[in-house]
Amino acid sequence: MPRPLRIEYAGACFHVINRGNYRRNLFAGSGVAAAFERTLAEAAERFHWRIHAYVVMNNHFHLAVQIAEPNLSDGMKWLQGTWIRRSNSLRRLVGRPFQGRYKALLVEPGPAFAQVCHYIHLNPVRARLVPPAQAIKYSAGSLPRFCERKRPTWLHASVLLHEAGGLNDTPTGWKKYLTYLEFLAQDETSKKILVAARLSQGWCVGAAKFKAEIMQGMADRSTVEERFAGLEPATVRAERAASWEKRLVAFATAGKIDLTKLGRQKSHPDKVQLAAAMKQSSSVSNRWLATRLGMGQPASASQFVRRHLLTKEGQAASTSLLSRVKI
Repeated sequence: MPRPLRIEYAGACFHVINRGNYRRNLFAGSGVAAAFERTLAEAAERFHWRIHAYVVMNNHFHLAVQIAEPNLSDGMKWLQGTWIRRSNSLRRLVGRPFQGRYKALLVEPGPAFAQVCHYIHLNPVRARLVPPAQAIKYSAGSLPRFCERKRPTWLHASVLLHEAGGLNDTPTGWKKYLTYLEFLAQDETSKKILVAARLSQGWCVGAAKFKAEIMQGMADRSTVEERFAGLEPATVRAERAASWEKRLVAFATAGKIDLTKLGRQKSHPDKVQLAAAMKQSSSVSNRWLATRLGMGQPASASQFVRRHLLTKEGQAASTSLLSRVKI
């Protein structure tokens, strides 16, 4: 049976959902939800995701995410895999906690994506964990983060504020947004829209024209077998490789490293420094780094980077290089 349709391209917006096996309380327990939020923050920074809303419930999570490059699959693999290892270690468990492959609905930018954000923020209200007037009291989500004086750089409010009536990103604007959410939670027409299956089922959220354009675009870029087998088209792989090459050249230039004169040693300091910067700032694969920089096997490239970042000198060098490159 073919796997669900997966469409990834730079700038795409998604509603991502996954649940615990047999709907069990996946995130119940002290510190478990917070650990997932920390891992999500790492994933957003590593893969350059713009998170517009998220919530962590007892047995599932929701994300409204926009990607800068076609890397949702890679990012979700890292996010879920990393959290599973950390969670199992924290609770001394083994096995796969999620019910299966995550669900990712492609969402049309604009009002449809804002609706998904509102839907996510009102999840605890629909679950009757907090009343409509106190949606911000549910701590395991983006809503209280938005209302803090200093929020993470990967958390973006522009879409939901604009589509909620052109609100300003100020304390007054957020008070108005909370009032708007309360209205959406209590107004019968709005409730019907926000609980509609179309926001969490199928493969796409948006107007018929948007869906038709996406399907036509995918038909032009890949075969039916590629799309439904979940394989990434060659054109997309080429785009990702080109973006990694551009980033590598920028780091080499900033670090005054000549890419045409890298040492033959697989763990040469210049190679490791560049690889560390790439791993910390993009979704680059170990295979690409190993091949491009001549670092041997993919696992070797990963090991060299890990050892480099375990030292204070390595951390300082990477921080310095990252601060000099803006991509």
